[in-house]
Amino acid sequence: MANNEFDIQLALAGVCQCASLVKSIARRGEADRDAFEASASSILVTTPDNTQQVYGALNNLRIGFTTLVSQLDSGSVQKDAEITRYIASMLGLERKLAKKPAALNELSDRVSHVQRQLAYVDFENQQILASLASIYSDIVSPLAPKIQVAGNPQYLGIEANQKRVRALLLAGIRSAVLWRQLGGKRRQILFARKKILHQAKNTLRDIS
Repeated sequence: MANNEFDIQLALAGVCQCASLVKSIARRGEADRDAFEASASSILVTTPDNTQQVYGALNNLRIGFTTLVSQLDSGSVQKDAEITRYIASMLGLERKLAKKPAALNELSDRVSHVQRQLAYVDFENQQILASLASIYSDIVSPLAPKIQVAGNPQYLGIEANQKRVRALLLAGIRSAVLWRQLGGKRRQILFARKKILHQAKNTLRDIS
């Protein structure tokens, strides 16, 4: 696989992972801790040396590649309309954001502020999560109709889960921005589905 194609898949898997984790939190009140941290922390990796550095170890995207495979495999019984909707919504929000230079500048400033916060607190600190969630609520969410997250009200009513969901939606849009920058396009998902699926399965085998 050409490096650029692999990088595009990494970013798309990043979007898929965020969608899967959002559903997990909304439906079960929990999500894989390592995957959540890899996705959320990707927001703060703004000057990577390479694409994989955005997510850390390749294994950090295991859930993303698993989701990508299940969503693209026409024979899969695990294809999930809810996850598809989240992915489409995040890709759509990225397009809205790209057309708003003022929002992009504000987003960059707010992310830089969170990066500076890390000099004083660990990434796991609730202050960091709250900051990431507020970036999504203040800057990205108003650009389009709100993404409707379906789930169990018992879990969605918990403030910490609401913040985690918003941070993940922001992380998904960060991956969508990266995907677009690398040359990713929606028509590739439609017309090169088999190729993407084959490559994703190979990557998943490498991870496993």
